Amino acid sequence: MSIIQIFTIGFTKKPAERFFTELQRAGVKRLIDVRLNNSSQLAGFAKKDDLAYFLRAICGIEYLHLPELAPTAELLDAYKKRKGEWNVYEQAFLELMAERHVEDTIPHDLLDRACLLCSEDQPERCHRRLVAEYLQRTWGNIAIQHLR
Repeated sequence: MSIIQIFTIGFTKKPAERFFTELQRAGVKRLIDVRLNNSSQLAGFAKKDDLAYFLRAICGIEYLHLPELAPTAELLDAYKKRKGEWNVYEQAFLELMAERHVEDTIPHDLLDRACLLCSEDQPERCHRRLVAEYLQRTWGNIAIQHLR
């Protein structure tokens, strides 16, 4: 069984030039948006329609939004708006991934050389890392690289 390479990246605190250069250097083929809300005005160049255009025009990278890899609004609000604890959010999010059976519903080839996108600038406290690690545990043949 061949290794599936998954990248992750956040767009906040990154100028567009650095963001798109990192994706190109890594050889990303597809950017998978795992944000619940991907059309916020605060997203700047990472607003869904603009991002899809820039990825295609600048890098030749496909854009795909997979909300099944995003937290629910309730889960996100409990952590972000009500200042919940990371470990509580992490456990609840991993339970959500298991309930959704994402390991059975997401095709393996869809994620090979794909990059999971969220807004957090660092992966340590971001659900994109949790998604990648969850799939790594359930599929077993995944290498993860966090683009900075």
